[in-house]
Amino acid sequence: MTGNGQQHGDTELAGIVRHFTQARVLVVGDAILDLYVVGAVSRLSPEAPIPVLRPDKRRSTLGGSANVALNIATLGGHAILVGVVGADEAGAEMARLLSLSPGTESALVVAANRPTTAKTRFMAGSHQLLRLDEEVTTPLAPETVAAVLAQIEAALPRCDIVVLSDYAKGVLCDDVLQPALAMAAAAGKTVIADPKRADFSAYRGATILTPNEHEVRAATRIGVEHDAEADRAGREALAATGGQAVLVTRSAKGLTLVRKDMEALHFPTRAREVADVSGAGDTLVAALAVALGAGASLPDAARLANATAGLSVAKQGTATVARHELLGALHMRDLAATDSKVATLEQAMTQCEAWHGMGLRVGFANGCFDLIHPGHVRLLAQARAACDRLVVALNTDASVKRLKGPNRPLQNETARGIVMASMAPVDLVILFDEDTPLEAIQALKPDVLVKGADYTVEQVVGADLVQGWGGRVVLATLEEGHSTTGTIRRMATPERA
Repeated sequence: MTGNGQQHGDTELAGIVRHFTQARVLVVGDAILDLYVVGAVSRLSPEAPIPVLRPDKRRSTLGGSANVALNIATLGGHAILVGVVGADEAGAEMARLLSLSPGTESALVVAANRPTTAKTRFMAGSHQLLRLDEEVTTPLAPETVAAVLAQIEAALPRCDIVVLSDYAKGVLCDDVLQPALAMAAAAGKTVIADPKRADFSAYRGATILTPNEHEVRAATRIGVEHDAEADRAGREALAATGGQAVLVTRSAKGLTLVRKDMEALHFPTRAREVADVSGAGDTLVAALAVALGAGASLPDAARLANATAGLSVAKQGTATVARHELLGALHMRDLAATDSKVATLEQAMTQCEAWHGMGLRVGFANGCFDLIHPGHVRLLAQARAACDRLVVALNTDASVKRLKGPNRPLQNETARGIVMASMAPVDLVILFDEDTPLEAIQALKPDVLVKGADYTVEQVVGADLVQGWGGRVVLATLEEGHSTTGTIRRMATPERA
């Protein structure tokens, strides 16, 4: 990142991600149903020089503003979706898909004389043969406008962030867009507008505008290949909207954040590989909204959105990014150069399942492990001797502070993860944010649960679970005179002459 502003590391960003569940986002815009008909082509039609597709699979996904809402939910936030569908099969399918996604709340308006916007792609393998668009893009009828505005008004008090997802399908027509902006401003809500119109002044009143490189070029006639051009284009867009910021997405060039009276910030892309850019803009906007809803500063929210979009483009098709994937990527970026032992809970579940399949006994130990001392070394050695593979769960920084006080930990979770992964007895390291490791124990189902001998079996969290599925609890002998608290106390007490 270049420019002014505090540069938080990935560990601090991961702390923000853990608060994504606090985000409440209202999404207003063009909900689209994406349909895929996939099959094989072996011949051309005798009727015309076109391929004959024999379908063997059909699937449907949420697109447009509905995809934004779905991304918000998978990142851990709560989304209320206001849009328009028809009284048709596509509208019913969209409602069904939304009902299957915890964290999304449908506030869709059914328009009797307007079809659900649907895009059907006919695919031979990964090759797209044809796309069929079923849509009406004219402005909404007055009665539909009134129903949409009523849904917005009802949802606003329950949301912190508003996303206007414009796909130029008619929902964000003037009769909806201008009143929606006015209502959000009156309610003091942060508004993110993902534009489609070439005239950005239509979004005047939005707090943040998120145009891509094509949209900003069409609106400002300025290319964004270079940072200086992106800065200039962003400032013209900012002048048109009168908002607080413009975040220009520049594909392989990353993002440029332009704010009033501040130096532009340029974030290089975090995508390691690109499989498909479909829906990446929706993912970025969703991550930006959830991060802001979780209390992040705008630069940090932009960095998190950048990281999330980088994960999205590595997946085939319109894809969402789960909160645990983002957390894993943030930690792995710092830890990749040190050790591959550090894993997300989901990765650890897969690994433990594989170990169990090989007939190996999996052990589990947990703690803060703030300063590694001989007592820790002895506990880990005893733990490893009782099993074939040892998983160590580390309290996150936030969890340590709750348990030990505001001055702990002395080393952040990334540093503690690196040290723990370097220990020979340890096969896998995970982080947990709860006060106890119960959720991790339930997920990993270890055969051996290890704790220090200063506990009784009855006091060990998860002991009943492990014993219930046939495992055992090991109380490791402690090394006398060694504890992190004692070490810190001695460091704080000056030696006498």
